[in-house]
This record gives sequence, C-alpha cells and structure tokens, in this order.
Amino acid sequence: MVALGLQAAHFTAQQLSIRKQRTFGNFIRCGIAEPSGEPAPVGQKTKYNDGLFEKAFMTLFARKMEKFAAAPKAGMEAKKGWFEYDYESFVEVSKRVMLGRSRLQQQQVVRKVLLSMLPPGAPAQVVEVEVNEVKQKSGVHIKKCRYLENSGCVGMCLNMCKIPTQDFFTNEFGLPLTMTPNFEDMSCEMVYGQVPPPFEEDLASKQPCFADICSMANPSSSVCHKLQA
Repeated sequence: MVALGLQAAHFTAQQLSIRKQRTFGNFIRCGIAEPSGEPAPVGQKTKYNDGLFEKAFMTLFARKMEKFAAAPKAGMEAKKGWFEYDYESFVEVSKRVMLGRSRLQQQQVVRKVLLSMLPPGAPAQVVEVEVNEVKQKSGVHIKKCRYLENSGCVGMCLNMCKIPTQDFFTNEFGLPLTMTPNFEDMSCEMVYGQVPPPFEEDLASKQPCFADICSMANPSSSVCHKLQA
C-alpha cells in the first residue's frame, strides 16, 4: 500500500515552494489539516486535506479492491460512486479484503489489484531484479506494451509514459521506479526501488524513430526528434 500511505513529510521552505509550484498550488496535493501543521499524536487520527488526485486514486484502488472484499455489514453502503471514497472508507474496504484470507492470500489480492492498474492489454509478470546488488522480486515485465505498439512512437513512449511515470513514482510517492522499454520487441521492464538515471544518461533517450511505423517519424534523424528539447 505504498502509494496510498500518504505519510507526512518535512521539507525546507525552498522544497515546499518547489513542490507547491509543481502541484499547481496544491490543487492535487493532500496536506495536513491540523492547526499546528504537524501530524496528530500517536493514538489520534491526523486530519488531512485530500486533493482531487488523492480522491481519484483512492476511489480507483478501493473500487478494484471491492471485487475481492467480503460483503459490507448491514446498513453500510455497498458501493460508492466516484470521488465518494475517503481514506476511512478505503481502509474499511481493505479490512473486508482481509476477512477469511491468510497473509499470503491478502498479498496476492493486492498484487492482482496493482497489476490490474497497468495499461489495459499489457500482459505482465512479476520478475526478480537486482537493485543495489540485492536480488528482489520488485520488477514487472510487460511482454508487449500496448501504448508503444499502438502509437509506434518513441517520443510518445518516453514523453507521455516512461519519464512522467518514473517522475511521478520517484518524486511524488517517494518510491523510485525505473522503466526500461525494449524497442526491439516493444516489451518493458519496470523496476521498483531503482532510481532512474538522468534523461541525458538514459539509453532510451538516444533511440531513433520507428521510421516504418511512426506517422511522425523523421528518418533522417539519428535520435527521435520528439526527444530533442
């Protein structure tokens, strides 16, 4: 549940200023609503102001979790509409998912939900990867990326998927993610826990256009022109 932890964090004034600019005046950023600006003491629930993004993500995740959850207690609403889920209702769904399931079964449910949030039509499997010389099962191998396959565009792959997704998980959720598209077979490997390289050092940034299948291709350029500033 890393993506939904939404833990409080401390930043310098400069960092807060940068984060505020990047999130359009905190329009989609949750924040602590306590008068002190600090988390409530242990044993008390901290009040938060959830932005549109948090509400949308909680709703998406909770609605998918509902498929695996036990029936709600009498008098409780069976299913909420979009943006009607709050954090408490998300936790309530999670508790119902736990009922009657072993520790391993609970983890398998979350895995299925997370995989279901991959791009539609992208067959994928969890794989063992090496991060900082430690082998762990934190990789996802997408056998053929539907987005890349249908767009046929290297620029769209990097600018509209790889780079923003890496940035989102690494900088917004604090969960490093490196995505490595294979432009020969259109597969992609996602490695959670691995910090992505700077754009200029990423081998994908040197990839030429798919001259034969991309309608926007520039065959004369050694690097996809959509990757140039």
